[in-house]
Amino acid sequence: MDYKQWIAPEFYNMASEFERHNPDKLALKYLNEAGERDEITYGQLLGKANQLAHALKKLGLLQGDRVLVMVPRSIMAYVIYLACLKLGLAIIPSSQMLRAKDISYRLLHSEAKAVIVWPEGVQEVERIKEELPALQYRLTTSDLPKADDTQHEWLNIHQLMEGQALQFETVQTHRDDMAILAYTSGTTGQPKGVVHRHGWGYAHLRITSPWINIQESDFVWATAAPGWQKWIWSPFLSILGNGATGFVYDGHFVPKEYLRLIQELRINVLCCTPTEYRLMAKATDVEDYDLASLRSAVSAGEPLNEEVIRTFQTKFNITIRDGYGQTESTLLIGNLRDVGVRIGSMGRAISEGLVEVVDEDGQVAPPGQVGDIAVHREMPALFHTYYKDPEKKELATHGQYFITGDRASKDADGYFWFEGRGDDIIISSGYTIGPFEVEEALMKHPVVKECAAVASPDEIRGHVVKAFIVLQTGVTESDELIKELQQHVKQLTAPYKYPRKIEFIADLPKTNSGKIRRIELRKLEEEQN
Repeated sequence: MDYKQWIAPEFYNMASEFERHNPDKLALKYLNEAGERDEITYGQLLGKANQLAHALKKLGLLQGDRVLVMVPRSIMAYVIYLACLKLGLAIIPSSQMLRAKDISYRLLHSEAKAVIVWPEGVQEVERIKEELPALQYRLTTSDLPKADDTQHEWLNIHQLMEGQALQFETVQTHRDDMAILAYTSGTTGQPKGVVHRHGWGYAHLRITSPWINIQESDFVWATAAPGWQKWIWSPFLSILGNGATGFVYDGHFVPKEYLRLIQELRINVLCCTPTEYRLMAKATDVEDYDLASLRSAVSAGEPLNEEVIRTFQTKFNITIRDGYGQTESTLLIGNLRDVGVRIGSMGRAISEGLVEVVDEDGQVAPPGQVGDIAVHREMPALFHTYYKDPEKKELATHGQYFITGDRASKDADGYFWFEGRGDDIIISSGYTIGPFEVEEALMKHPVVKECAAVASPDEIRGHVVKAFIVLQTGVTESDELIKELQQHVKQLTAPYKYPRKIEFIADLPKTNSGKIRRIELRKLEEEQN
């Protein structure tokens, strides 16, 4: 596909994607763990967003101002994001799991003028000790408890919305105006502020359509939580931009509960994290569930293990189509609709030439050679810059390509095969080993629930492979089991890749978005050796 088709009109606001649909069409259905339900039509959603846009404007928020938003899965999350876009504000998506230190860094770095949080998050903001000279408005989604001891005035956005007009003329924004300021996970230092423009949304929606494959008649469940770029990707923009109905579930992840909800609600399109799919696939009696309503299932965030894909194929006759992207972009590589899926592959580039595997000189690597996954700088959904630090993007750009930091090879047919992050790669006795291939083999053993492979220092080999393994409930760890797992890996992959060390643990360390933090495991190994 010609990438120029993904370039937005010169004057474009992401909110326009929500204004094209039948106002009577159901936009969202909400359910929480307590069984409370709610729903809203497109017309009602826009009306509430317009009321909030009026209220924010009357407060004094102006086009270009930054607003930190920290709210849970809820219909109100969609109202807030849409209102901010319509007013031309730049949204700072923030997970409700952030603590005072994390919030303070984002507020100071972005010079945010307002913060909008759910009531339970107010005290975390109040714990910030630093002065916040740019912050003028503190808003929350309902009245605070009378006993709540706060130092600052907090405004209830519902009260501000009362009496405001249901119509609001969306501010004219240029496609290059900032819409989203998303902070990276910060696993190797302070989080970076990734600037996405309104034109990013236009490109994202059109790039991902052949992957997630949402149709207007679909009931779609994308499980990402607000506060992550992935929530903007799928639950927010991909579902409502395509005029479908989205399912919003505010509850903890319980594998059997997720399976039950998919079955009972007759979900048509599912977008989950690899961890969620892995644990659903490992659930006991998984074959007892009827997921026949699913016609599209996709995964993103980390590579999905081959064994999980095969389980869903065998049990439910549905192929989970893996996709790869970053906070700095959108879908870059994926197993797209109507394109042959190669189990274990990341898929193919969204458009030939826009994503490549390059060597250390920034040159396209030949088929089969491992190199850096790189995005052509002309790709319309590539981020604009790192906020207040444009040099960082240039340092990560070699020639015509932005280097993602992830490693892969590409075969002669254009399929990418993931190796790991650059700093996750294990070099042992001169052999280069990707952690994912070790994990892939281990996950095929029935006793393994989750696992992560890292480099462990070794006097002779430099490093050896060590696997941290979470066992299925009821399985007892033993030296015999370690030997069995090592032999299992040797039978499935090259013998030099097997984990010479194995440690059983209760849980793997993960980021708030569910990605395995191998960096923590590596540091642990370095400290212990």
